[in-house]
Amino acid sequence: MLNQMYHFFHGSRSTEMIYELQRETPSVLQIYSGDSHDHAPDENHHTFPSSHMDHMDPSLMVFFTMKDLKMGKTMPIYFPNKDSSSSPHILPREEADSVPFSLRQLPYLLRYFSFSKGSPQAKAMEDTLRQCEIKPIKGETKFCATSLESMLDFTRTIFGLETEIEVHSTTHLTRPLTAPLQNYTILGVPFELSAPKMVACHTMPYPYAVFYCHSQESENKVYKVWLGGENGERVEAIAVCHMDTSRWSPNHASFRVLGIEPGSSHVCHFFPSDNFVWIPTPTSAMQSI
Repeated sequence: MLNQMYHFFHGSRSTEMIYELQRETPSVLQIYSGDSHDHAPDENHHTFPSSHMDHMDPSLMVFFTMKDLKMGKTMPIYFPNKDSSSSPHILPREEADSVPFSLRQLPYLLRYFSFSKGSPQAKAMEDTLRQCEIKPIKGETKFCATSLESMLDFTRTIFGLETEIEVHSTTHLTRPLTAPLQNYTILGVPFELSAPKMVACHTMPYPYAVFYCHSQESENKVYKVWLGGENGERVEAIAVCHMDTSRWSPNHASFRVLGIEPGSSHVCHFFPSDNFVWIPTPTSAMQSI
């Protein structure tokens, strides 16, 4: 799927377009956990001792800092190789709203979806529901969307009903992906997208498609980055840099990976292809200033 920029207005057409976007991208969450990583002396390359890599969850290899965001930089990046045929289905709003979405209702939901208590599916459902019900950090607005229509509704509450918005996602320009984790080189000057506000939506593990969407008052920067993999892959990636991490949990995986503490540095990360970043169109952004 080529990375696309859609312009959204009121009406059903916006839902049709996001359905088309989602139809081409699978829905799997990568859970970040692991140890801190080491930086090699060469400022244009990150390499890691084999003993260190042996103990690191490869899905952690998405975090970096803005000093890495330059043409010619090479670093290991993890892009999950996903099978769209096994992705959770997207439910229409009416069907999604008819099913309880609450941690308190978990026993009923396990029976409803025929999952046994203590199974991996039950644990994943519990984790997702718990994440969705945790209070947002100060300055954050969050919402778990159980349909594409509810995702659009949430973005409109953030940007305003009259604001024209667009959605961006990472695009793999070559198929198939030979290795999820490999060294990638930034092939051109990263392009910063105008984003006075943004909403990020991440897929969550659940029997049907659920998106964890959130927006923060603190400054964020959104970039489009062209990457070339050592195995020949070409990726048009979306990256977000969070400029203020002072309110983040000290246990956030990015701090362990980058060897930093909350508030000591900005944190950037690449988005997998099934995550979305919503921003105002440049015209709407200029009008809001």
